[in-house]
Amino acid sequence: MEAGMHGAERRKKILELLRASDAPLSGGALGTATGVSRQVVVQDIALLRTEGYAITATARGYVLDEPNTPTRRFKVCHTNEQTEDELNTIVDLGGCVIDVMINHRVYGKMTAPLNIKSRRDVQAFMRDIHSGKSMPLLNVTSGYHFHTVSAEQQEILDEIEAALREKGYLAPLLPYEEA
Repeated sequence: MEAGMHGAERRKKILELLRASDAPLSGGALGTATGVSRQVVVQDIALLRTEGYAITATARGYVLDEPNTPTRRFKVCHTNEQTEDELNTIVDLGGCVIDVMINHRVYGKMTAPLNIKSRRDVQAFMRDIHSGKSMPLLNVTSGYHFHTVSAEQQEILDEIEAALREKGYLAPLLPYEEA
């Protein structure tokens, strides 16, 4: 039991406990581990939910539903010639390009799976693009498109975002795209 823990500290500890557990954790068990009552844990869980954490209450306790691998969607804009550099930038920093999506104002959202996680995958993708009569989706929206990227840690996604910004590939979100 950890006495004297403040609210933010306690909620961080609750998240750590939920992440580390393979089974649901009861409010009483979380209270014992953080030095507060079950009722305080219930309030902390409510606050964590308002912060966006997907915590489910089951008959056996609380479960944190979050993806095992962090992901982030990036809006980018570049030319066909810059595609290989953009993809290599992402995979070189440890990212996996899960998909590409365009948001066409007439046709709506169109998504295609990519699963590009290495330079070898980038080369195969570029070979496929160059060998066919098809063009990358970015051509439909004047170079603008989105990639869902996964990585082992949020910090890697931060590095990828910074690198894309530095190279001038990162594009600002429009108000209707932020939802």
